[in-house]
Amino acid sequence: MLRLQPVTESATLARRLGVVLGSFLVTLYYCLVVIFRAQFGRLTRRDVDGYTRRWSSLLLRLVRVRLDVQGPMPDFNDGRRYLILCNHSSHYDIPASFVALPGSIRMLTKKELFRIPFFGRAMRAAEFPSLDRHNRYQALKDLETARKMMESGIVLWAAPEGTRSRDGQLLPFKKGCFHLALDTQAVIIPVAISGIHKVLPARTWHFNLGQAVRLQVGEPLDASVYSVERLDELMDETRARMQALLDQPVVEVTAASDRFVAGQSAP
Repeated sequence: MLRLQPVTESATLARRLGVVLGSFLVTLYYCLVVIFRAQFGRLTRRDVDGYTRRWSSLLLRLVRVRLDVQGPMPDFNDGRRYLILCNHSSHYDIPASFVALPGSIRMLTKKELFRIPFFGRAMRAAEFPSLDRHNRYQALKDLETARKMMESGIVLWAAPEGTRSRDGQLLPFKKGCFHLALDTQAVIIPVAISGIHKVLPARTWHFNLGQAVRLQVGEPLDASVYSVERLDELMDETRARMQALLDQPVVEVTAASDRFVAGQSAP
């Protein structure tokens, strides 16, 4: 097995400030663009798809992520409802997924993010569904809204762990997104991202630049063949597929390769 030559570097204080400032400005710019176009009725779903991918690409470039995408690329245009379930160990999981995967992907996110000035308003305009994790009644209404979005062609991205893992290992799964999968008879696309927890370790401001990250797409799992009584079985099977992807040995290279992209958008 080939091993990657050490190219990752710990960001200096100046570089960290540059990444934070650059990320803030890039995010603010696209938020304002989305809000402005929505205000005048000129924002389409296709526009949002392009903005999220360009925003994600720029965020990954700021930390020089080298992204290797592997596995069968799903076709989201067959009329089925799709739910991407991904392990969660970094704030960069979402940008990596937006860059690597096709379709009108929207993140199922906690409601607290919608309180952030400009960011929350832009997410609502861009059809990002929220989820209230502290109010069961509201959570059920939120999941109903998410279901309608999926039926309209949106591909939802969700993290079944519910919070970030410090070491990249899978945490216990929560049931909410699996109830959504059963309710919508969705096709679950398991995705596992390796190495991304090192880019910005959870609950720190310690950036590691030039990190090699592998995003693997697993075989689809059809939730329509499961019943509510088999919810735990569906969760276990999804977890097993994600864990199998994470357990695969990383074959890395000693120099730049066409297989590695730094924020290159998916077709």
